[in-house]
Amino acid sequence: MTRAGALGIVTVAGALAVAASPFAAQQQPAAGPNVAQIEKVKDNLFMITGGGGNTAAFITANGVVLVDTKLANWGQAILDQVKTVTDKPVTHIINTHTHGDHVGSNEFFPASVEIIAQENTAANMKRMDAFKDPAKQHGLTDKTFGDKMTVLSGSDAIDMYYFGRAHTNGDAFIVFRNLRVMHAGDAFSGLTTPIMDVNNGGSGVAYPETLAKAAAGIKDVETVIPGHSAVTNWQGFLDYGEFMKGWVGSVSAAAKAGKTADQAVTEFTPADKFKGYNMQRAKANAEVIYKELGR
Repeated sequence: MTRAGALGIVTVAGALAVAASPFAAQQQPAAGPNVAQIEKVKDNLFMITGGGGNTAAFITANGVVLVDTKLANWGQAILDQVKTVTDKPVTHIINTHTHGDHVGSNEFFPASVEIIAQENTAANMKRMDAFKDPAKQHGLTDKTFGDKMTVLSGSDAIDMYYFGRAHTNGDAFIVFRNLRVMHAGDAFSGLTTPIMDVNNGGSGVAYPETLAKAAAGIKDVETVIPGHSAVTNWQGFLDYGEFMKGWVGSVSAAAKAGKTADQAVTEFTPADKFKGYNMQRAKANAEVIYKELGR
């Protein structure tokens, strides 16, 4: 289906209801308009922050491609920031995974905007309460992919990759090929222990392997947009993979040695370069890994 839409004629079809969950890292304010911020990443590529996950806005020859749409009711805030850098219409949305702080404002944009996600994410989104209202189902995916797909061509080409279970079972890595930039979604949300969402197919045990496959399979990337933190470089992504390998390996070894999940957490000693990582989800991670290992 051909997808084209004019930014200036977008209207709100209604607020997209997203149930409160641990995946909404930034909550909406109690009152007043939602206001996002925009920063330049590379020529024609911007990151829009606030209201949930980081949104990428890529200006192509024929329109704007968005990666992720934040929490519900943040569509206008995204659009306002897009309008500060271009008058072109939004033509595509790519969702990195299923959570409401990344797909929550899909329905704000007209049905003419093509929505793309990994096939497992598409299935997960169909189960979300937010999309059960028929009036909001145009916020679901129009096109899916398995392991890899490319949308657009030439200098506008965007490569989408899937390497396996991590944060969910549908985490996509989005590469703006010509700019050598990757949006990692919440498979790499920032310098922190991740959410391992087993309800949406996520896996603690598989997490490091998935990151390693991404590191080996994605070429010529210099800059990385994490799911919830500041822009970093490719080495930052590689370092995160190293951290997760050590963290999950340590917990798995503790489980196999008959230690408790609490012991696995307290006995873990990160390498010096990971001392600043946020370990707030360490206990939750350990419990997921222990359950996967049958301990």
